[in-house]
Amino acid sequence: MRTRTLIAWTSTLLAAPAVAPALAQVPETAPTSIDVPFERYTLPNGLQVILSVDRTIPQAAVDVWYHVGSKNEERGRTGFAHLFEHVMFTGSGHVPYGLHDRLTEGVGGNNNGSTSNDRTNYFENVPSNYVETALWLESDRMGFLLDELDESKFIAQRDIVQNERRQGVDNQPYGRAFEILTAATLPASHPYAWPVVGYMADLQQATVDDVKRFFRLYYAPSNATLAIVGDIDTAQVKQWVTRYFGDLPRGAAIMRPTVDRVTLPAERRLVFEDRVQVPRLYLAWPTVGENDDDSYALGFVAALLSGPRTARLTKTLVYDQQSAASVAAFQDDNELAGSFVVLVTPRPGHTLAQLEAGTDSIMARLAREGPTAEEMRRTAAGLEFDFVASLQSNLGRAETLLSGLVFHGDPAHYRTRYARLKGVTAADVQRVARRYLGAGRVVLSIVPEGQPELAARAEESTRVTVAPDGGHYIMEVR
Repeated sequence: MRTRTLIAWTSTLLAAPAVAPALAQVPETAPTSIDVPFERYTLPNGLQVILSVDRTIPQAAVDVWYHVGSKNEERGRTGFAHLFEHVMFTGSGHVPYGLHDRLTEGVGGNNNGSTSNDRTNYFENVPSNYVETALWLESDRMGFLLDELDESKFIAQRDIVQNERRQGVDNQPYGRAFEILTAATLPASHPYAWPVVGYMADLQQATVDDVKRFFRLYYAPSNATLAIVGDIDTAQVKQWVTRYFGDLPRGAAIMRPTVDRVTLPAERRLVFEDRVQVPRLYLAWPTVGENDDDSYALGFVAALLSGPRTARLTKTLVYDQQSAASVAAFQDDNELAGSFVVLVTPRPGHTLAQLEAGTDSIMARLAREGPTAEEMRRTAAGLEFDFVASLQSNLGRAETLLSGLVFHGDPAHYRTRYARLKGVTAADVQRVARRYLGAGRVVLSIVPEGQPELAARAEESTRVTVAPDGGHYIMEVR
């Protein structure tokens, strides 16, 4: 094993400026473009690097994306990507367990990670004089994690992930809803057909050798992208990146999954009895992923329907009729595919059938007549605000630049996103509502145990059960 030590870092904090800068004048109209300056390059081993300087505060974000998520798994072997996120925090060849936290949280920063269908990330927010520390930490677990991974560490993390599933899915009110919707909407072989957290039986069968094989394939520099954003000296950071990552070996070529667009030939109605006090209605349509321009217009549809008091579903069902306690609508974009979901919780005295009819009427009118000019103006302003707000922090900018490079081949893809967001028209909204949000959908009623009659059109709904499998549970739709 090679010896890798951290070159000494300074502990001198940067002084705040003596004079505060003058406040910028707020423009009367929204900007037509947004600029996040960055520099991009690639190491010989395939590691892609993004540097972006912002000296507003003496802090920086170090963010590593591995282009691997639950869609890179296979049925019967689910949950590996998320499990490995946990394993990456157990210590590595030169970083004993717990040192990672002490070198980040102990100096006023923080660290964490997350897993999605498409990618896994690990990040540190640290004072800018600890950027080298963060780079060393990330390089050590990229190159030397397996030096310290043993059976006991693996089992401990597997138990933690299984408990997360119990808390967040199995024992959470309505916790199985999105697993049911996914299982009912997508073919069993589809790479998005299983949950990121995995199924309990699959997690129980996973072994430390499985995880090691997963690491060797996906956790190589050639499948990773590194962003360092904030108060940094780019020349110095480049030296550190070469020092800590340059000698890590390139990984093997990865076969990426591909998908065809899913459409449902007809409506599918389901009912699931859960340990809940109040029934809830879910409507789901298979749509497109973030690589399709229609995803922007579908996002507009969701924002037109729910959110502020003036949104159509919110205004009519929650405030005017007071038949719903809450409503939500969203376009869920993954890299290769997406879904559009509406969920409605009734007030006492109102049924899921009534709420379904009311929701359908509102959505049909939108598809038939399109949105008003005022709705478009108001919705565009809200979505633009959210987009700009996501760029306020060092980590937010890092995530935006990384998403552009990993999923679209260009860190500056945020400019395209912004332009397309601003370019959505009322005709686009009406067109996607007609094209995607029609009869081919899943209608799921989640009802209290023993009360299947509370489902919307209960007599037409197929019952959903969870079947025991070796003491654990997997999802079955019958």
